[in-house]
Amino acid sequence: MSRGLFGTDGVRGRANTYPMTAEMALRLGAAAGRYFRRDNNSAHRVVIGKDTRLSGYMLENALTAGLTSTGMNVLLLGPVPTPAVGFLTRSMRADVGIMISASHNPAEDNGIKFFGPDGFKLSDEAEDEIEAIVAGDIEPTQPRNIGRAKRIDDGRGRYVEYAKTTFPAGQRLDGLKIVIDCANGAAYRAAPEVLWELGADVIAIGVKPDGFNINAGVGSTHPEACAAAVLEHGAHLGISLDGDADRVAIIDEKGRLADGDQIMALMAARWAEQGRLRGDALVATVMSNLGLEHFLDRRGLRLERTKVGDRYVVERMREGGFNLGGEQSGHIVMTDYATTGDGLIAAMQFLSAMAESGQQASELATQFDPVPQLLKNVRYAAGADPLSAAAVQAVIADAESRLAGSGRVLIRKSGTEPLIRVMAEAENEVLLREVVDGIVAAVEKAA
Repeated sequence: MSRGLFGTDGVRGRANTYPMTAEMALRLGAAAGRYFRRDNNSAHRVVIGKDTRLSGYMLENALTAGLTSTGMNVLLLGPVPTPAVGFLTRSMRADVGIMISASHNPAEDNGIKFFGPDGFKLSDEAEDEIEAIVAGDIEPTQPRNIGRAKRIDDGRGRYVEYAKTTFPAGQRLDGLKIVIDCANGAAYRAAPEVLWELGADVIAIGVKPDGFNINAGVGSTHPEACAAAVLEHGAHLGISLDGDADRVAIIDEKGRLADGDQIMALMAARWAEQGRLRGDALVATVMSNLGLEHFLDRRGLRLERTKVGDRYVVERMREGGFNLGGEQSGHIVMTDYATTGDGLIAAMQFLSAMAESGQQASELATQFDPVPQLLKNVRYAAGADPLSAAAVQAVIADAESRLAGSGRVLIRKSGTEPLIRVMAEAENEVLLREVVDGIVAAVEKAA
């Protein structure tokens, strides 16, 4: 069936507009309850977390109504990072976990992500089955089997304590001044707590959510805020999370940015030296820089590429038995520690490298020289399909011909927004810009 509701990362859209309406959230909750409730006993439970968007209250209540109507007991965690939901789903023996968040999107958007009882995001097949249930008649449970709902006060505390255990025993952050930018999002309390309890001098920004300011000028999509704070306070490091804290950007003491590719390169090299990198491979998407691939090749390691989306990275990791993967955007997946991308725990791996090596952040943040890469986004109207236009296809074919043997072109639709992403890599930066600008112009004209 065609996927009408689910995208690359759950269901997402503008709040109070299809599919992010209370009515649809209620049906999604009921459908998920029907899908996961295997029998008629009363032990089935769901954990629900959310970020700090105002619309989270509406969607949380609607999901709860749908879930309890099919006999699921709901445990409400309040604002917690997305990886905390994956962790707590498994830790609390829940049948399903749900995170209400649109990640790095603006406050007007929201989304619903599902986790299975193992703490991993659902497969395409499971989402298709839930979508089919949504489209049909959902049978409610008998009155005596309606579920209950209650607030869980220690969800964040459980995650904080677990996150601290991922930092090497005996290591501390004493003497380090760290800026942590929480994007006014889900980690606004948890992330500063973890770093402070491990001994750091913490400067926290993006920790005053008001329901509307998530990702607004702060967070990993606006790392300049963290960089400015690092320079202002003379910090040793900046950590910039996104709205649901499943991605991270690292800022060195000079205010320079390290993206997910550089962080993964550091971790892959260190883990390989320590004999911890399973399969001698790193899993990343087609968006990761060719420089990362060359860096791994020189060390006898492999880069396994997937289509865009951290869920596809995780699927390949599980298939191949790999334990490290992620995306250039800063989703870093470490299955030794988490079932999904965890920005805070990834940052702590970087901090561990600093502590062990005695090197500054700037010495660790650039592991390879990236091949020049240019990415531009083109917004298009709902229902349009500019990539199918013959003129666009011709321009793309010409670009691929011009870059043959010296670079690559990647064109794709975003799975979360009505955007077409035009990306190319090439050593010749003049040619690179000509190629990307040509494709963008053709797509804009068709759109």
